[in-house]
Amino acid sequence: MDFNLPEELQILKSTVRKFVDAELIPLEREFRPAGEEMPEKYLKPLQEKVRAMGLWMLDVPQEYGGAGLDLLTRCVINEEISRTVALPFRSNPLFGPDVRPVLFYCNEEQKQRFLLPVIEGKLEVCFAQTEPDAGSDPAAMKTNAVRDGDDYIINGTKRFITGAGTSDYAQLIAVTDNEKRARGGITCFMVDMKSPGVIIEKQWQTMMGDDPWQIHFDNVRVPAANIIGKLGDGFTLGQKWITAGRIKGHGSRCIGIAERALDMMIEYSKVRTTFGQPLANRQAIQFMIADSAMELHSARLMVYECAWRADRGEDVRNLSYMTKIVCTEMASRVVDRSMQVHGGLGLMKELPLEWWYRQVRSLRITEGNPEVLRWRLAQHIIRNHKG
Repeated sequence: MDFNLPEELQILKSTVRKFVDAELIPLEREFRPAGEEMPEKYLKPLQEKVRAMGLWMLDVPQEYGGAGLDLLTRCVINEEISRTVALPFRSNPLFGPDVRPVLFYCNEEQKQRFLLPVIEGKLEVCFAQTEPDAGSDPAAMKTNAVRDGDDYIINGTKRFITGAGTSDYAQLIAVTDNEKRARGGITCFMVDMKSPGVIIEKQWQTMMGDDPWQIHFDNVRVPAANIIGKLGDGFTLGQKWITAGRIKGHGSRCIGIAERALDMMIEYSKVRTTFGQPLANRQAIQFMIADSAMELHSARLMVYECAWRADRGEDVRNLSYMTKIVCTEMASRVVDRSMQVHGGLGLMKELPLEWWYRQVRSLRITEGNPEVLRWRLAQHIIRNHKG
């Protein structure tokens, strides 16, 4: 059993790290996003360099002009990119348009209307699943779609939808069969945000800096031709995307954040002197460093294994739960320790620690909070246990 990354992936990891160190970390002095988009004067030159590295459109298959990278490779890249705070946290434009994977289930006609325009940057699409009473339990959603001739009539409310205010379409997850629900009764629709009855009700201000939206759908008429995938497949499609997001967006991202926070902790402990000795000589500080290094090492192995198994086509639902829980909680502790070692400086916006502290805290809630995931994980373990 080889626990090392393949040689070509090690080279790629080193290349991306050098790019982050040379191009992005120095940019932090000028730009640190609080929810806003990256200005073109910074973004365009960086995107050209990304293109030259062959990393344009990481999440897009080669048949559509993307890099066609597997999940493990994307996790390694995301790990390195996450070491900087110069990029928007929730919508990273560095690698091109944000193409939600659900769109790859479009039929040929829909690809012309939706997928290709998104890839070309002509359309923006948001993902609308979370509701006021259905966050960690999406199967309990109330937004419903009722067939009416060649259309569906949609009613309901979606909350905390990133990008809703600027999107042309919403990938809306709605109930089409109240009896089946998550077992074939939830469907994905492409909803034109300019349709009559689509109401942007509210923009929520968060401590992370981004401001997600609340959307109300009041008798919104959507053509049946706008169903993505098959009728009743919406829940499965959404969960596939969220599972990959837990591995890459929560897992590998937290690895990158924790690694740089630990590096900062170590570097500062060497130069900060108290009572005649550097902090690095204090056992209390050494224990913080040792605990952080152990937790980071174990979490990274978990991310790599989970991504590797996903690429092999294995069912990684349980392992993705573990990955999301372990990595988000680990990163929270490591960033917190780094802030503690830095003392008052750790609270200053001049350093990236306070920014990470707010962002990582949100990761422990979004796309399945640890309490719900632990509960579901335990259910699966107990059900499948062979005594």
